[in-house]
Amino acid sequence: MRTGIKTMAFVVGTGRSGSTALSRVLRLHPGVLSLNELFASMSHSPALHERPLSGREFWRLLTEPNQIFDTMVRSGAPLPEFLYNRHPEWRYTAHGTGIPAISLMTLPHLTDDPDALLDTLEPEVTGWPERPAAQQWEAFFAALAARLGGRVAAVERSGYSLHQVPQMHRLFPHARFVHLFRDGPDCALSMSRHPGYRMIALLREVLSYCGVDAPSELTPDHLKQLPDDLAPLLSTQFDPALVLDREMPVTGFGTLWSEIIAEGVGLLSAVPAERRTTLSYEQLLDAPRRELARLADHLGVPPLEEWLEEGSTLLDGKGRRGSALRLPEDELTALREACAPGVRALSSKSDTQMS
Repeated sequence: MRTGIKTMAFVVGTGRSGSTALSRVLRLHPGVLSLNELFASMSHSPALHERPLSGREFWRLLTEPNQIFDTMVRSGAPLPEFLYNRHPEWRYTAHGTGIPAISLMTLPHLTDDPDALLDTLEPEVTGWPERPAAQQWEAFFAALAARLGGRVAAVERSGYSLHQVPQMHRLFPHARFVHLFRDGPDCALSMSRHPGYRMIALLREVLSYCGVDAPSELTPDHLKQLPDDLAPLLSTQFDPALVLDREMPVTGFGTLWSEIIAEGVGLLSAVPAERRTTLSYEQLLDAPRRELARLADHLGVPPLEEWLEEGSTLLDGKGRRGSALRLPEDELTALREACAPGVRALSSKSDTQMS
């Protein structure tokens, strides 16, 4: 990788596992370029493909608004991870121009003036020659690192990213992976209360109802077939109650968690052992200095004392675990049963500790 970036790494997981907090900790390290929700922001586009792209095509990939995310903002059901829409003084809006994908969560994580950073990047990126997408990404990471100074490790972290491991590994064969995971029932309960995962569950219901595998396969005829409680979700604006107030049993999210974990553990097994490791959210809260030091070693950056201290403070975990234990006993039992396949998938691997 060019211009000072020596390590590319991906923190992958189901989401709702402390990954947003971990991105904040990584941002504090002077040697790390923390790429918060970069690929998740472009889930509307094939961000991880291998075909060559010109600089202008790559810029469109970075900046084309994510229509689903803009719709959630317009509808009053934004994700808590969205950053740009909180600042009405910034240039772009979901109601008007659309928010550039790279601006929604990634650039505001790096700077207090994402519009200015976007402006400085545009002439450089659009002037790049046509080359494989992986080379464009590496050049982009280097361009960001050059503007922030001293960054030697680029760490992309998106929630709900385990299914992307094969594409990431194919495009970046020398990249390192960190699988961040959390107690299944706690994670599933958090998913059940999160508008993004509620939307994911509903979109999965839409796909199942229409008999297709991906949103890109939906046709106007499919949309006409949808019942009244699902069809508005695919419009330009919907009643947020359709997502926020809908009755959705937590056991369904336990099943979702198990499916993501079981698939992800299998996908990660194809990555060479020396390039992957795992990080337990609970252990990160219990022993943040130890776990952050191990993470730094995996990323190839020094475990700076000031960073370990700041990170430990940020990861103060009081009250952040065991939330599922407050469920009624019968509901907790059913949730644990739904999460059991994912728990078994995690325990079946001998590398569930960071090495």
